[in-house]
Amino acid sequence: MILANTYHLALRPGDDEVAAMGGLHAFMDWDGPILTDSGGFQVFSLAARAKITEAGASFRSHLDGRLLDLTPERAITIQQNLGADVAMCLDVCPALPSSKETVAAAVDRTVRWATRCKASHDRADQALFGIIQGGAYADLRQECAEALIALDFDGYAVGGVSVGEARDQVKLALEVTTHHLPENRPRYLMGVGRPQDMLEAIGTGIDLFDCVLPTRNGRNATCLTSQGTVKLRNASHRLDQRPIEEACDCLACRRFSRSYLRHLFIANEMLGPILASIHNLTYLQRLTAQIREAIRDGRFVQFKAEALEALGP
Repeated sequence: MILANTYHLALRPGDDEVAAMGGLHAFMDWDGPILTDSGGFQVFSLAARAKITEAGASFRSHLDGRLLDLTPERAITIQQNLGADVAMCLDVCPALPSSKETVAAAVDRTVRWATRCKASHDRADQALFGIIQGGAYADLRQECAEALIALDFDGYAVGGVSVGEARDQVKLALEVTTHHLPENRPRYLMGVGRPQDMLEAIGTGIDLFDCVLPTRNGRNATCLTSQGTVKLRNASHRLDQRPIEEACDCLACRRFSRSYLRHLFIANEMLGPILASIHNLTYLQRLTAQIREAIRDGRFVQFKAEALEALGP
C-alpha cells in the first residue's frame, strides 16, 4: 500500500487537479491500494506555522505562504477528491511528553473531529479510519477507543506514537490500546517501521504500519537486513563483492555489489539512494510475508523470537 500526503497534495498540485485527472490511482498509474493521511501529523510537525482551534487548523504554506484551512470537513473533502482506498480522520496529536490534562484535551477534540469527519464522509468506495489518541495513559486510550468504536469506523489507527516518546512508551500505548479494538477491523500503527518494533506490535494485534524509515534510511546509505543494518558508506565495503543481503531478490542485491553501491553514495549519485530504498522496501515486504506465514502456521511467537535474536541489539 502507498501512503499519500493530504497536506502536501492539497498544496501541490491541488486536490481538485488530482480529481480532474481521475484521482491518485490514475494520476500516478498505481493500481494497488492507497491510503491518505488526514493532515493531522502536519498539525503536530508544522505547529509553528499553524493556528489550531476547535474549527480546525490553519496553515501558512511552506511553499508560498498562502493560507490553508484544514478543518475535519475539508480534510475529508481533500481525501475524497484524491480518491484513496483508505482515508483518515483529522486528529489532534499532542507532543510528548505532555501533561495528562493536555493529552485528555487532545483526546476530546480528536473524538469531536472524528464525529465531524464521519458525518462528512460519503464516498462508498473509500474506507474511513478513526485515530486513537491518549499517550501512555491507559484510561484515556480506552476512553478514546470506546468513543471511536461507537462511531463504527471501517478501521482504527493507534496515533500519537513516534512523536518523541521512548520505545517503552510506544509498547505501553499498544498494550493499553489494541485489546480494546474490534478483531474484525484493521488495526493500524502510525509512524512505526523499525523491524524490531513491527515484530513487537504485530504480537499485540497490529495489522498495518506506515513509516518513512525504509526510504529515509535508504537515502542515508543504511540498509535493513535480517541480520541488522548495513551502512554502505563504511570503508569496510570498499572492496566487498557481496550484495547487501544474500538471498535477497531485489534489484540492488541481484545486480550490484556493496562496493559499487558504496561508490554511488560516495560520488553522490542519485542511483545509490534509489537502490538502497528498493532494497529496504523489499526487505520489509519479505519480512511481513514471513510473519503472515508464521501466523497462519501457528508459530509466530517462535518466529518473532528468532527474528529479534538475528536482528541483534
